[in-house]
Amino acid sequence: MLFQQDNRLVFRYDAEELWIEPWGKDAFRIRSTKESQFPNSEEGWALSQKVDSPTASIEIGDNSASITNGGIRATVSSRGKIMIYNKEGKVLLEEYVRNRLDVTDPKCSAINVDAREFKPNLGGAYHLTMRFESQDRNEKIYGMGQYQQPYLDLKSLDLELAHRNSQASVPFALSSRGYGFLWNNPAVGRAVFGKNIMSFEAYSTSFLDYWVVAGDTPAEIVHSYAAVTGTVPMMPEYGLGFWQCKLRYQTQDELLKVAREYKRRELPIDLIVIDFFHWPRQGDWKFDANFWPDPGKITIRLML
Repeated sequence: MLFQQDNRLVFRYDAEELWIEPWGKDAFRIRSTKESQFPNSEEGWALSQKVDSPTASIEIGDNSASITNGGIRATVSSRGKIMIYNKEGKVLLEEYVRNRLDVTDPKCSAINVDAREFKPNLGGAYHLTMRFESQDRNEKIYGMGQYQQPYLDLKSLDLELAHRNSQASVPFALSSRGYGFLWNNPAVGRAVFGKNIMSFEAYSTSFLDYWVVAGDTPAEIVHSYAAVTGTVPMMPEYGLGFWQCKLRYQTQDELLKVAREYKRRELPIDLIVIDFFHWPRQGDWKFDANFWPDPGKITIRLML
């Protein structure tokens, strides 16, 4: 069933409900669940900013529906397959579906693979996999945070969606095909940018949630991304100078000795870092008094 609900296009079939709604300029937020109602429907996750979303143009046909927000358009078939286009009509994203639910789809197949796969986990929630067709084997994909690997172009890579020491997962991808894609789900998972399939996984979740934007330039796409997720605050002046750091200062006296030597030699320094294991036990948000007896006085002494 396809219908309009306020400013969103809704698809409902079997146990799934899907929402597509405008979310900022030339962008959609797309959500889906198989729960009886949308979990945390008011939660923005990474989409933390209030944005003005224009009224979408929604058309409901006999076998499909479409929703348009400025320079981006999405269509949904009667069986729920989503395709996303830019203002020129170029396909940006097409769900990877290989089943027999829609025999009129040229990619109808007996292998029975769904684009939005909710596989129940024992004990509750789902292992979610979202699949898209790879439109261009020469597509270049950038972003996704910080990984310990030497590749700028992420096409053909397999990335873990999780934070680790020296790994920061920020699941926003910028494509050379003129779109940006945010996987808006905090669950641990996986992203694969294959030459045949692009997929995102969440190992334990109750919903699908992603944001997609169309743009003519990388700058335009990143500007739209910042508008919905928030902008970086200006670095304070002291943060733009020289930072002294090592692995690691173990005591208050050791750190002050280094700081005094900088001052004695009249070397400019703006910040000195007290790195990890300055706490008594893992999880303690305080200094170990045996080695850092008076952290407050460190700041005063450094300013003298």
